[in-house]
Amino acid sequence: MDEAADHIDEIGRRLIAALRENARAPTAEIARRLGLSRTTVQSRIERLERSGAIAGYTVRLSQAHERGRIRAYVMIAVGPKQAAGVVAAIGRMPAVRLLRSVSGPFDLIAEATTASAAEMDVLIDALGALEGVERTTSSIVLSTKIDR
Repeated sequence: MDEAADHIDEIGRRLIAALRENARAPTAEIARRLGLSRTTVQSRIERLERSGAIAGYTVRLSQAHERGRIRAYVMIAVGPKQAAGVVAAIGRMPAVRLLRSVSGPFDLIAEATTASAAEMDVLIDALGALEGVERTTSSIVLSTKIDR
C-alpha cells in the first residue's frame, strides 16, 4: 500500500466503511450519513483513490443469490518450492473466490463457494489432488455473523 494510504484519518475510515457497505450509493447519500458535504465526500474519495488506499471497486452478491450456496475455507499445506504451481492451479478454479498465503501449520487458505455440498466435495478433492499439495483441512461456513 502507498505510504499516503497508511495515514487515513477518522473521516477517511468512516468513508471507507460506508463504501464497503455500498460503493454504488450516491455521494449525496454518503455525505448525509457521514454529516459531511457532498463535495467533501467526493474530494475525499478521489484523494483515497489517488493515494492508493482505494484500489478499486468490486461486486458484492446479494443474500438472495448466496442463500443455499455452500461456502468453505480450505487450509492447504504445500510442499517445499511447490507454492507457485499450486497457486497457479488454484487460480484456474472459478469456485475459489479468495486465496491467501498465511503463517502457521498451513501455507494457504482458500475461500470457495459452490452450489451444492456434492460440488464442494469434488472441489475439495481436486484441491487435495493438486501436485504439490501435501494435505488439506476444510471448514464449511454455517453462518456469517459480520460482513463488512
